This record gives sequence, C-alpha cells and structure tokens, in this order.
Amino acid sequence: MPRINDTPPAWDERTQLTTFLDYARDTTRAKCEGVSEENARKAILPGSPLMTLSGIINHLRWVEYHWFQVIFLGEEDQGPWTDEDPDREMRIAVEFPVKQLLKEYADQSARYRELVAATELDARAVGTVRGGLHVDLRWILHHLTEETARHNGHLDILRELLDGATGY
Repeated sequence: MPRINDTPPAWDERTQLTTFLDYARDTTRAKCEGVSEENARKAILPGSPLMTLSGIINHLRWVEYHWFQVIFLGEEDQGPWTDEDPDREMRIAVEFPVKQLLKEYADQSARYRELVAATELDARAVGTVRGGLHVDLRWILHHLTEETARHNGHLDILRELLDGATGY
C-alpha cells in the first residue's frame, strides 16, 4: 500500500485538522486497495460477525453523514440504522460492491470537505450530543479523525488476516 502524506501544506489550525482527517480517509481507502469482493465481505473474527472491510467502510461513510448532516446541520436522520438494528450499516454493507462503498465514501467526503471549508471552526452544531451539548465543527473534525484512525487499525488487522496484505 502506498504511504500517504500527513504533512499539511500550511500550518493554520483548519489546514492541520482537515489534512489529518483526509490522511485518515485516504489511509482507509489504501487499506482496501486490491482486496477481492469475497474478502471484503468476509467476517473472520468469531466474536465480531459484522466486522468486515465492507462493513467498516460503510460504517465510516454513515458516521460522517451522522456527524455532519444530522448533528452539525440538524437534518432529519435518514441513516440505515434502526432502534432494532443499530449496526445495520455494517450488516447491509456486504450487499454492495466494495468499490461502490469506497466511491460513495469518497464522494461524500468531498462534499463535507466543501462544507468544512465554508464554515468557521467555532460554528456550533444545530443538533446535540450526550448531555444536550452543541459541539463545534472543530470538535467534530477531531472526533472523525479519531474514529477513522481507530477503524483503520481494525482494517489493518482484518486485511492481514484475510490475505496477508500489510501496509505502512
């Protein structure tokens, strides 16, 4: 897998935050390069039947949707999850080609990149999180970087177990 550069082109806060989130997103995509459809859908951890490469990609896509559109913009939640199936985005991911999931994730990330570029980091979310807090855009960017990086670790493990591929 190619090494992806995490050095920002400028040293202001916004550029650093968005560079690290993009670095994590790009790493996610790189960890899926060359994976077969069969392996992308395979759950190999006995205690985690939803933990597939496809499931993680779809989860990350919907996590960003939730934080930007539902929490930050205050839109109605149209995500795939339900009260009865809160992890549905991971369950249904195996129904789609991994290339489609990666494209949807990349396309959506591009839209959110535009939203972030046009919005002050101090702007508060319309929706609330636990305790009724209205987090700011800066917090959301930090949170998404953490979430994506954590799942990149899962992708590392799954990919190595599936086909031996390792990355930087």
